[in-house]
Amino acid sequence: FPVGDTQKVLSEAIKDSVPVADIFYAFSALKNLGLQVDNAKVTSALTEALKKDDSPQSAGYGFFVASQLTGDTKKIFDSIEDVVAQADEVDDKYLQFEGGLYTTALVVDGAYKLAAKEKKAPTMSDDKVVKFANYFLSRKHVHQLRAAYQLVSVIKTLTDNQFHIPVAITLASPVAVTSSSPNVKVQVTNLLGGSIGSLTVTADSAKHISSEAIVLSKKPFTSKDSSTYELNFMQAKPVRGFYKIIISAKPSKEDKKLLGLTGAEVEVKVTTQVSIENVEIGVADKDQTTAARTTKVQYPGKASTVFEADYHQKIIVKFQLKDKADGTKMSAHQTFLKLTNQKTNQEIIFVADAASNKFDLDIGSSAGQFGHLSGKYSMELIIGDAVIENPFSWALGEVNLNFPEGQTPKDKGLDRYAKKPEIKHLFREPEKRPAAVVSTVFTFLVLAPVLILVLLWMKIGVNVSNFPMSLSAVGFHLCLAAIFGLYYLYWVELNMFQTVRYLGLLALPTFIFGNRLLSGIASKRKGEKKV
Repeated sequence: FPVGDTQKVLSEAIKDSVPVADIFYAFSALKNLGLQVDNAKVTSALTEALKKDDSPQSAGYGFFVASQLTGDTKKIFDSIEDVVAQADEVDDKYLQFEGGLYTTALVVDGAYKLAAKEKKAPTMSDDKVVKFANYFLSRKHVHQLRAAYQLVSVIKTLTDNQFHIPVAITLASPVAVTSSSPNVKVQVTNLLGGSIGSLTVTADSAKHISSEAIVLSKKPFTSKDSSTYELNFMQAKPVRGFYKIIISAKPSKEDKKLLGLTGAEVEVKVTTQVSIENVEIGVADKDQTTAARTTKVQYPGKASTVFEADYHQKIIVKFQLKDKADGTKMSAHQTFLKLTNQKTNQEIIFVADAASNKFDLDIGSSAGQFGHLSGKYSMELIIGDAVIENPFSWALGEVNLNFPEGQTPKDKGLDRYAKKPEIKHLFREPEKRPAAVVSTVFTFLVLAPVLILVLLWMKIGVNVSNFPMSLSAVGFHLCLAAIFGLYYLYWVELNMFQTVRYLGLLALPTFIFGNRLLSGIASKRKGEKKV
């Protein structure tokens, strides 16, 4: 467009009958192109449009437009509180609007830009500002370009404005805390990761999540640089598990704009190394008539003998896990016994009783999982947990399993994912025909009425004077005879599909000739009646 036409088109697009979004885009285009804007017209149109649509997204567009107008926008500014009240709270930690990231960022960003114009803090409580900031920082993945732009814009606004500066206290070290890596590091920054000055950072408390035991309180962090702080968490001698640390920060010079300095939470886990002791492997009868024959094995060694077990027996594996840090007994969330057939490499995995650290494997009841396949199996113990630093897989030994011979499947049948044989459809073999004498007699009996009819015609005479010698009459009777001939061929030679195909070809001319023949006969009879 020429400049004059652009000015006209965009100005005419701003009216109270259009959505707020259209006013926003037209107004933004005029501003970005450096064209003249009728502030009074925009203010009037925007006010009326917001009365018709008070959704958060429309309000966000309205805040942006109002922040760049020169007229009175106090009424729009006063609506910020009502719009913010529509936000949904999630987990007592986040605030967001129904429209998602784009709408939430649009409203908050627009509200602060309008507040800067009005030179008044937006009517938004400190707690809500912090929850909005938590929501923005939690958005690790953004799928829309406009949402990504608006997210960056609102974070920049919350980092540099005259009213509120949310503080981000985040974990800067690995989640796992160990004796070799005992320090917990946190960063205290603005939302863009910039320093907010000298601070005193304190761990108000650290609570074991499962037992709720408090392991420390009011422990100061040591400053490493302008935004990173460190605490030796292992000095509190925490037991293994997950912990929630409550952190507060206090600036050396009071700044009322800083929000979120107290009650920040980070989660860490204390891991430990484990040892496995008192390992026993044995075979016992299911009915416990005889004591189990067990063999002790020392980690990481392997049983020297091959165990023998059949479907009347069970395999017993017992062990103890100990925390190397304090020597206490413990259990692991992931404790498995894997048996692998040395011939087919088939793996069968069983889960231990976590409370007792014991496997009690009934061979007979588990035969289906083994595919009833006898042979030598290697036994492997697998131990792992979120708080175990040294998970391991230990080859315990070998066991020879014996199943009933009649139930042993073929080797290929063991692989349930193997390619199955192709299914081919075959028609049923035709039944054996009766003796020729039977069919001959039956044929004679079927043709006997025709022979009798011919003999009677010869005796009493045949009147064919009414037979119309026309193309339709001859064609109809020839087609009818062909159909009867087709039936005969079906009986002696053709199959059903061939017969239906040929019958379809004969049906059309038979219908046409028959229809014309009957029409001709009807017309002839009608003419005779008139005479």
